[in-house]
Amino acid sequence: MPIRLTEGQLNAKGLAFAIVVGRFNSFITERLLSGALDALARHGCAEEDIEIVRVPGSWEMPVVVRELIQLEKHDAIICLGAVIRGDTPHFDYVAGEAAKGIGQAAAESGVPVAFGVLTCNTLEQAIDRAGGKSGNKGTDAAVTAIEMADLMRRMREGTS
Repeated sequence: MPIRLTEGQLNAKGLAFAIVVGRFNSFITERLLSGALDALARHGCAEEDIEIVRVPGSWEMPVVVRELIQLEKHDAIICLGAVIRGDTPHFDYVAGEAAKGIGQAAAESGVPVAFGVLTCNTLEQAIDRAGGKSGNKGTDAAVTAIEMADLMRRMREGTS
């Protein structure tokens, strides 16, 4: 019997996405959003299939992700934010709880949630990851969401 392979393709046509983007460090998050929107468009997602939800910062993302999941309108959710280390442990709490809450929502619901929240030690690192020399992690998160949403669609339809 041949091995059966199921994998997602970079095909966003007919899929709906929510993008949760933090306003904190907006000079970084707006670059991430631009990268994500470009990736969705390049892979066939129609503008009317994209919903952008702005939140104050990364800390607020998990509760919004859970609400979006309950609405059952999106095939995947993309979280975009920037947490930059400062002189206090605040960074650790915000970054850790955002990651844990977002991951938990995805695991419990079965809805793919791409983690495009930068957790950087310096502003320079954040700039590099938001369209600088390290690419655009918003683009990467959108590509991940597309592949995972398509994979889940294929698995639920029983197609490879």
